Amino acid sequence: MEPVSLQDFVCALDPASLPRVLRVCSGVYFQGSIYEISGNECCLSTGDLIKVTHIRLQKVVCENPGTGQTTELAPNFQGHFSPLTGRQSYGTLEELVYAATQSSKSLPIHFMSTHRITTKARVVPQKQPLKLEAVEMHQGGCCARCVLDSGAQQVFLHLPLSQKGPFWKLEPGPPRTLLQVLQDPTMRDTLLTCSAFPWRSLILKPQYEVEAIMHLRRTVVKIPSTLEVDVEDVTVSSQHIHFIQPLLLSEALARGGPFPLATEILEVPQGSPNFLSPWLRSLHKGQRLCLRGVASPPWRFLASTRGRKVPRHFMISGAYRGKLRRRPREFPTAYDLLGALQPGQPLRVVTTKDCEGDELENLGFASLAVGDRLEVLGSGQALGKHERDLDVLVCQRLGEQTGEEEAWEDEEVQDQEQILLPLYFSGGFVEELSDARRYSLQDLTAQFSLPCEVKVVAKDPRHPADPLPSFPGLQLEEKILEPFLVVSLDSDPEMCFEIPPRWLDLTVVEVEELPGQPSGALPTATVEELTEAFYYSLRKLPAFESQAPPPRPPKSKGLSEQKQQMHKEKGFKSSQVSELQEPPLLPKLRTKSLPKVTQDSSDLYSEVPGRKKGRRTTMPITEDSDDEHDYEEILEQFSKTL
Repeated sequence: MEPVSLQDFVCALDPASLPRVLRVCSGVYFQGSIYEISGNECCLSTGDLIKVTHIRLQKVVCENPGTGQTTELAPNFQGHFSPLTGRQSYGTLEELVYAATQSSKSLPIHFMSTHRITTKARVVPQKQPLKLEAVEMHQGGCCARCVLDSGAQQVFLHLPLSQKGPFWKLEPGPPRTLLQVLQDPTMRDTLLTCSAFPWRSLILKPQYEVEAIMHLRRTVVKIPSTLEVDVEDVTVSSQHIHFIQPLLLSEALARGGPFPLATEILEVPQGSPNFLSPWLRSLHKGQRLCLRGVASPPWRFLASTRGRKVPRHFMISGAYRGKLRRRPREFPTAYDLLGALQPGQPLRVVTTKDCEGDELENLGFASLAVGDRLEVLGSGQALGKHERDLDVLVCQRLGEQTGEEEAWEDEEVQDQEQILLPLYFSGGFVEELSDARRYSLQDLTAQFSLPCEVKVVAKDPRHPADPLPSFPGLQLEEKILEPFLVVSLDSDPEMCFEIPPRWLDLTVVEVEELPGQPSGALPTATVEELTEAFYYSLRKLPAFESQAPPPRPPKSKGLSEQKQQMHKEKGFKSSQVSELQEPPLLPKLRTKSLPKVTQDSSDLYSEVPGRKKGRRTTMPITEDSDDEHDYEEILEQFSKTL
């Protein structure tokens, strides 16, 4: 085949013969140049091979050959076209009949008039196709017997041969649609007429979009047919050529197979790694992989270790088969307690910090001490110190619980004290838990809300290197839904792991089936360690950002009042002394939790007297207390020094 322009090749192409392989012979592009074509990057060089897979009609340019005027038609244009036999027009019907007889063409003749024809029987619109069947005598004159096909019926007209035109000879046949004209190779560059245009004749010039595959191009290349390049059809001599088309893991996941799929890595994403797994070192250019399918189930759990100075972060598969046991949860604030409260599930905690009632705006309770047992009831509102509504957590103080008293606990609810905690209260609470059951991951997350404190007591039997049982505690943070691909290495077919294409989108290419790949399901790693940066980036996902922030505690006014009083004092030394003697700056004694120690006591580790069950009474702190401390002595020493 001789080289032709891309436009001529596409216009003459039969879509049923696709795909076709073309070689770029020459054009306006220099070798290696990259151009932006209709939003698609395309590199065409002399000698490049293009595999055309599809052509799509973009638009049709309609041109008046007499004036050069053009207009664009959409592919769904509804008008009809009739082909003209030539560029010559005839002034009368007699000239048209004479020209037909001279060219050895017998009747009938198809023709049209560019002007309206008025007869006694009917008015013929301009450009309406007519068929001249015969010349005969009618009402004493020589007339042309014509047929007007109006669709529903045929109308016979007798037009005198002296009828003035101009007249144009048409090809025989009914009017054609736009697509019928474009699909007929004999109609290329043919003069046409259409009643939707005022022009006597027109030419149709279609423009196509060519979809093709090129070497090492991941996406389909889209090229306009009007591109000024010459191509040559080399389909017959290029049957052995295989076009390498890169594939992303995300694309393989989106198309859903077929699996297993043998691939080879072409490119690994740059940047810091997201996983700390040993298989990550095997992912490099040239490594062959076997994509075995989509991992099931699709959900994962984010978890962090507890009890370590530097926590480690993991992503646990929903198919994890280890056994877990619940651990008491820790709650730093009352707001965390409210978030952990679930309908139908009682929540009881033990306080780990002391708190006096005057620190919480006198919200209806005296104090909290280390070891107090509380049952969380729900949320509410209370009137604060400054006559404003305050969101609070309603709790119930429980008494000391022993083995004999557990059976009578429900009967003494009326004797228990109800207290209110502001949601911003930053105390310390530990969940009271007596659950020693061993749960699977699926059962645990179905019965209890996240976050949840657990201890892995039995490792996953399919994962010998399961690191989770070695940690004293684990906090399950969030559940995420993300599709993963199960992958195995060509060098180690028994080593299977799961890759999330969203966060590790490798560029691969399909290869021949890898030999020696085992069939059936293989054990897959269900625990992957994450880097700290990647873990916190997951926590910033939109699903987590919808969580409301905890309430902000009110600003304390004690410090500002102290500063104002300091400025009123005269002299720098006296202001220092007055600042040291301010009672709010000295820590208060917690008589609720500290045993009373006298000066004559020789045993500093005396036993703390047990507390009675029920409401505790708050002992006032007096100035003449016998507790041993050095606060007064320090002040006296400062006074003497100054």
